[in-house]
Amino acid sequence: MAGGLAATLTGCSLLPRKVDHAADQYVGAVGLPGGKFGISAVNRKGHPVWESPVDTRCHSGCARPGGSQVLFFERRPGWAFYGFDTRSGDRTHRVRAGSGEHFVGHGVFSPDGRWLYVTASRYEQGQGIIAVYDAEQDYQRVDTFELQGIGPHELTLHPDGETLVIGLGGILTHPDYDRLKLNIDTMAPALILMNRHSGRIIGRFNPAHHHQSARHVSTGSNGRVYVAYQYQGPLHESPALIARLKSGQLQEVRFDEDTQAALANYIASVVAHPENDLVAAASPVGGTAVVFNGITGELLARASIPDCAGVQALAGGDFLISSGRGKLVRLGQDNQPRQIADLPVQWDHHLV
Repeated sequence: MAGGLAATLTGCSLLPRKVDHAADQYVGAVGLPGGKFGISAVNRKGHPVWESPVDTRCHSGCARPGGSQVLFFERRPGWAFYGFDTRSGDRTHRVRAGSGEHFVGHGVFSPDGRWLYVTASRYEQGQGIIAVYDAEQDYQRVDTFELQGIGPHELTLHPDGETLVIGLGGILTHPDYDRLKLNIDTMAPALILMNRHSGRIIGRFNPAHHHQSARHVSTGSNGRVYVAYQYQGPLHESPALIARLKSGQLQEVRFDEDTQAALANYIASVVAHPENDLVAAASPVGGTAVVFNGITGELLARASIPDCAGVQALAGGDFLISSGRGKLVRLGQDNQPRQIADLPVQWDHHLV
């Protein structure tokens, strides 16, 4: 992209608009030639807007409300997060994790854009935490909330504006042992609801099986909460990989056997659409994306997209699925997947 390559748009002259009214561009962490990494942005014409290098692989990001800044977080282990000006791509911040801590790839802002909440881990003790930063004070660390568990990953903000929704994977790792999982037999995953002001846990919900690692979460504008799993049990088993919170319990969403097998026991993104009752999920391991009805659990669409992982809600009710091979595919309840772009980038798991 730095060399001026542009996207190949197929069947449209512009990429579709995102539903969130953020900057009119798509931003994601990418792999670069020579084993390097960066953050890249493309506009709706598929043209590169900017690209900025980072020290190591990043995972997900979040746009600061009311401003022109986007953040991206290093992953597994993440020693820092970065701020970028969405207009120029200039790096505005590099904030290091606290001593003995590392980030895990996700963060979310308060509605006014002042407070930033980041999932992190104290790796020696194996303690999951939420690190709180003041964006108006150059992201000074101001608080730490204890999760009373191991392995947090994605978090989002409930539409009530007060509640953090957190996926606690339950998997113990350590930077010295790469991606080795150290506690498979004693995992304790959970979906956690937390008051964002006090850090008080107001809800903890456990999956049906302790090998259902609760990694990714999403909330609809109607307040429904969804959690997606990465199953750590035997490969021949195919448990439910998605659940919704209903009446104080996690209610599993299970698809037909062929679809369950295609998802390969691994969900990398789950997104509830704010304009309707649809939910989308993607599995890079299985190369499969799905759309289902969030109320009934009915499977509405399924597409084979190699290395798909990112999901964005689009204006009008559909979803955009991104892949590590640079593909962007539009998918909706009509079950007619349409590849709309082929970009010269290797997207990581999440687009902003």
